Amino acid sequence: MDFQETRLKVASESKNRSDSPEGRTVVVAEDEALIRLDTVEALEDAGYDVVGQAASGQEAIDLTRELRPDVVVMDVKMPGTDGITAATEIGKENLAPVVMLTAFSQQSLVEKAADAGAMAYVVKPFAPEKLLPALEVAISRFDQINALKDEVTDMKARFEARKRVDRAKGLLMESMGMTESEAFRWIQKTSMDRRLTMQEVADVVINNVANQNDR
Repeated sequence: MDFQETRLKVASESKNRSDSPEGRTVVVAEDEALIRLDTVEALEDAGYDVVGQAASGQEAIDLTRELRPDVVVMDVKMPGTDGITAATEIGKENLAPVVMLTAFSQQSLVEKAADAGAMAYVVKPFAPEKLLPALEVAISRFDQINALKDEVTDMKARFEARKRVDRAKGLLMESMGMTESEAFRWIQKTSMDRRLTMQEVADVVINNVANQNDR
């Protein structure tokens, strides 16, 4: 694999693949009406299409099943079914990536949200420049996980593959100046072009960088 041309190729491909919010659909779940309206306004101003609004976790689950949005923005604490429980259900059914909103930054709550399947979280009160990147990170991570699910069916093997791919992404980001999504797209495209699994491509990247560091 030619790593010298990698950065230029990915940059060129990125121009042809839009990461713009335009057209991305969102369900917003927040029981506090004013915060929900502010969140919806910020998303729509950025170009997202808010297709559903929920005031409870169960309503968020129902809307996500019905509408299949690109991403769900959901508060952690809501009446009835809370955000953690709702995110768990959405994650089990692999419906959409979830970005959790929380007024608390305790590590335990963050870990619960991650265990529930949340792809990102934002601490309230938040500015749009904090929320919007979190949505794109969540969507990207969701796509990456699903790509690995398609490639590796065994749960233990999938976990190992994900660790290797994450390691390779980090090395490409560090050594080639790529973003996370650029690094993953390169691994994915290379695996298709070379008819290799993404883990095999990741192993080549890891070994290549290790050899360069040993020189």
